[in-house]
Amino acid sequence: MTYHSKPVVLTLSGHDPSGGAGIQADIETMISHQCHPASVITALTEQNTSNIIKLLPQAPEDIVSQAFTILADMHVKVIKIGLIGHVETAKAIHTILMKYSSVPVIFDPVLAAGGGKQLSNNELIETIVELILPRTTIITPNSLEARQLTNETDLDLCGKKLLELGCEYALITGTHEETDAVSNQLFNDGECIETYTWDRLPHEYHGSGCTLASSIAAMFAHGLEVATCMIEAQEYTWNSLNTAYKAGEGQYIPNRLFWMQENT
Repeated sequence: MTYHSKPVVLTLSGHDPSGGAGIQADIETMISHQCHPASVITALTEQNTSNIIKLLPQAPEDIVSQAFTILADMHVKVIKIGLIGHVETAKAIHTILMKYSSVPVIFDPVLAAGGGKQLSNNELIETIVELILPRTTIITPNSLEARQLTNETDLDLCGKKLLELGCEYALITGTHEETDAVSNQLFNDGECIETYTWDRLPHEYHGSGCTLASSIAAMFAHGLEVATCMIEAQEYTWNSLNTAYKAGEGQYIPNRLFWMQENT
């Protein structure tokens, strides 16, 4: 896909020192789609390719002031949210979204690490539901996150509940389900409007959710229709996972720059 400008996407997410997920994943993905990534770190982490060991939330007032400084200077087309990690961080992000309410929001609700460590609690989930979901244009939870946010078990009910809670679109990914192929469901206007089926890849991946949400955000920033963003972002993410590589002892790292290798 050819682009002719570099729209700005502001990403609010955590820093992953392993380089597999978080802010670095967002930046690599957005650059791959010829966007300009601006970034505010919500939390530092101690983690590797297997799991998160420690979460270090950043000062809420610093998150707000950094974002306001960028938003006052740059014409931000889309805000992408990843790891929140703390109730006060969620409140800070809400402050940003309220002041810049016309900017579309893509939200990847990172509630647990790939290795299983919980990055949320009931209070944080309640705060996200109350303050973030009503401001969300597109939410991209995996099936586990969708169930946590909605207290529903059936994924069809999860999708409909996310819309009721204020999200305009919900894309629930099915990589955590015990199915031969991966089915991702897109919800809008009170119902599932599309189901996408992808071949299941053999490994576990560190940063796949960040990649998908950032890809959607980047293409949305270029002004593409939601239906186009969805299919193109899933294809980009699948290709990055299909060419993933081992950088440590844990999960595979998505090769978000796979297109560079294709052209060499």
